Amino acid sequence: MTGEKQPSMARIGSLIAAAFIALCVVILFTDYVVASRRAPGDDKIVKDLQEQTKADASLAPKLAAEQKRVTGARLARKTRDNAVAWVLIAAAAAFLVFSKRLVRQEKPPAPARQDAAHAPAGASVVVPAAIPELDFSFVDRMVSEIGRSKEAAIPLLQAIQIHYRYLPDEALRRLCDLTEITPAEIAGTSSFYGQFRRSPVGRHIVRVCHGTACHVSGARQITEELRRHLAIPDGEDTDAARLFTLDEVACLGCCSLAPVLMVDDHTAGKLTPATACDALKVTA
Repeated sequence: MTGEKQPSMARIGSLIAAAFIALCVVILFTDYVVASRRAPGDDKIVKDLQEQTKADASLAPKLAAEQKRVTGARLARKTRDNAVAWVLIAAAAAFLVFSKRLVRQEKPPAPARQDAAHAPAGASVVVPAAIPELDFSFVDRMVSEIGRSKEAAIPLLQAIQIHYRYLPDEALRRLCDLTEITPAEIAGTSSFYGQFRRSPVGRHIVRVCHGTACHVSGARQITEELRRHLAIPDGEDTDAARLFTLDEVACLGCCSLAPVLMVDDHTAGKLTPATACDALKVTA
């Protein structure tokens, strides 16, 4: 019962916050429109009275009253808009909090992994490869050997990449704790250099050349066929079983064999979509 009530409260809270946001936006927009239309008219009235007062001093009280009215209206509108702006900020913050809680609570549970013992007869079972547990002692050792300064960032990241085959978040946090390197510097370095990966790779790396010669010879079709053959989801580069990681590279230096790919250290050229899939068999 509690699990059902909490998502309901989060949903109600997000709806109320959204209503306040909409109301505040309407008020601010209405004030802007009204002020934009009234300001020229008010300014004209005051200016006309100023000209008339020069000729007839008896109009001075009327001019003062009009100036007071315009100034008061503008101050009141400014005060109201400031208050509404603070309410808008608070409502936006509440909306983010409730929405985040709602998304977290309504996220579907991860499907249970089906092993061979419980799989239906004839069904193919894909079991993801286990990711090795992180060994923080390796990070500690590399820091002691390479150094703790910011200048050691790239050599340290290269060592971590070689050891784990990617840059695990836990290892990077450990690196920041032990060195002068900040998380922002690690993020910038790891995203700038194409050699660094932030997600686990498969057991075998398939590099498809997309240089000019390979591109015009059908590299895109080969890549798409490999993705289909390996059942790699959109937006991913590794199959579910983590056997193959598919990378698109700028050049493999084998233009005469275009289109060409490499599976680990094995090169295959003069490919078609069908023979590209056959090239994966060298890993068997």
